[in-house]
Amino acid sequence: MLMALWGGRFESGPDALFKQLNDSLRFDYRLAQQDIEGSIGWAKAIARAGVINEAELTQLTAALTQLLAEIKANPALPVNDQDEDIHSWVERRLIEQVGPLGKKLHTGRSRNDQVATDLRLWTRQELDTRIAEARECRRSLLDLAVREQKVILSGYTHLQRAQPVLFAHWCLAYVEMLERDEARLKDARERVNICPLGSGALAGTAYQVDRAQLARDLGFSAPTNNSLDAVSDRDFVLETLAACAITAVHLSRLGEDLILYGSQEFAFIEFDDAVSSGSSLMPQKKNPDSAELLRGKSGRVIGPLVSLLTTVKGLPLAYNKDLQEDKEPLFDAMDHLSMCLRVVPRILDTLKVRPHTCEAAAKGGYSNATDLADYLVGKGVPFREAHEQVGRVVRFALGESKPIEDLPLTELQKLAPMVQPDVFASITIQSGMARREVHGGTGPKAVAKALEAARDRLQFGHIPY
Repeated sequence: MLMALWGGRFESGPDALFKQLNDSLRFDYRLAQQDIEGSIGWAKAIARAGVINEAELTQLTAALTQLLAEIKANPALPVNDQDEDIHSWVERRLIEQVGPLGKKLHTGRSRNDQVATDLRLWTRQELDTRIAEARECRRSLLDLAVREQKVILSGYTHLQRAQPVLFAHWCLAYVEMLERDEARLKDARERVNICPLGSGALAGTAYQVDRAQLARDLGFSAPTNNSLDAVSDRDFVLETLAACAITAVHLSRLGEDLILYGSQEFAFIEFDDAVSSGSSLMPQKKNPDSAELLRGKSGRVIGPLVSLLTTVKGLPLAYNKDLQEDKEPLFDAMDHLSMCLRVVPRILDTLKVRPHTCEAAAKGGYSNATDLADYLVGKGVPFREAHEQVGRVVRFALGESKPIEDLPLTELQKLAPMVQPDVFASITIQSGMARREVHGGTGPKAVAKALEAARDRLQFGHIPY
C-alpha cells in the first residue's frame, strides 16, 4: 500500500472503511490541473526564497509542465489510483519523474493552503465559464425578443389574465434577471480571486516567500491577509453557490413559463422536436422535458448551498476535515447549472411563437378593464370611483358573456355615466399599450428602446447593477 503523506507518525495503515471515508481522489481529481499550476507557482516562490536553486526550479517546472499536459490530454486518468487525494497523486507522480527533488516542493506548504488555492483557481475558471454561458442566454432571449417584437401576449398575475404586454417585454424580464445573475457571479469572482497559498497549515509559512508575487504569478488580485482565515474560509464557495442558486431559480421560472405557454391550454408557443421528448405509451405526446429539467435541476443547485452552509456553520478555526465536503456540492452545482445555461439557447433559438393565439388570449379575460378605468380618470372620475364602476361593468359583461368592447354604449353609460362614444378607441389592446410608453413599460417605443439598451449592454459588457 502507498504511504500517506502524513504516515511517519503512524505504525499501521488506515482501516479500509476509514480510507474509503477519508480519501477524496475520486472527486478532487478534478483539481489536478489547478494543483499542478499552483505547484509551479509555489516552486517559483520557494526558488525566490532560496529554498531551491534555479537548476532545481527548472527541473521541477519541466516535470510539472509535462504532467499538466498529461492531465489535459486525459483529465479523468487519476480516478482509479490508490492515492489519498489529488495532492498525493501529483506529488507521487512528480517524485517518479525527478526523484528526491520532488520531495522538496512541499517545503513550507500545507495541504490546507494548497487545497484552498486549488479550489479558488478552479472556481475562478468555472465562474468565467458560467458568466459566458449566462451571456449566451441573454443573447438568445434578445434574439427571440427582436424576432417576435410585435407579438402581443397576455400578462398574468396570480396566473390569471391581467394586462396585455408585448412578447418582447416578457423576454426582457428574463434578460434583466440574467443580467443581475451575471453581476452576482462577477461579484463572487472578485472575492474568489484572492490567494491563500503561503498560509501554511494555519500559521503562515516559515520561509520568506513573496506572497504578493506568488499571487500575481497565479493570476490572483492579492494574497489573503490572515493565515487562519485563509485555510478555513469557504465563504467564496458559499457566495458562488448562492449566486448559482439564484441563477438556477431564474432558469426554473423561465422553464415554468415556457411549460405553461407550450401546453394545449395556452398554446402560445411550440417547442422544437430537438428539445422535446415523447411518451412510451401515448403516441400523440410531445413533452417539454428540456424546460421541465430547467425547473427540476434548480434543486441540484439550491441543495449544495444548503448542504455546505450546514457543514461550515459550527466549525472552529482553523482547518477541519469537514471542509473536504465543500467540493462535491460545488462540482455538482456547477455541472448542473452549466448544463441548464447551455440548453436555454437551444430551446429559445428554435422556439415557435403563435402570434394569433397569443393575441386572442390577450384580448380575453377583460384585460382592458384597467384601460377603461384609466379612460374614466381622464374624464375626471377619481380612480377609486372609476375602479368600482368598471368592476360593475365587468360583472355585467360576464353576465352577458360578452367582452367589454362589445357592450352597447348605452349599457356602459348606465354603469359608468362619464363614458362617451370615444371609449371604444381607448380600450383596444393597441391603445392600452401605446399609453404605457414609460421607462420600463410595455409600450412599443419603450420596449424598442429597452431592447436597444439591452443589446448594447450585452455587446459592451456593462451591467447597471
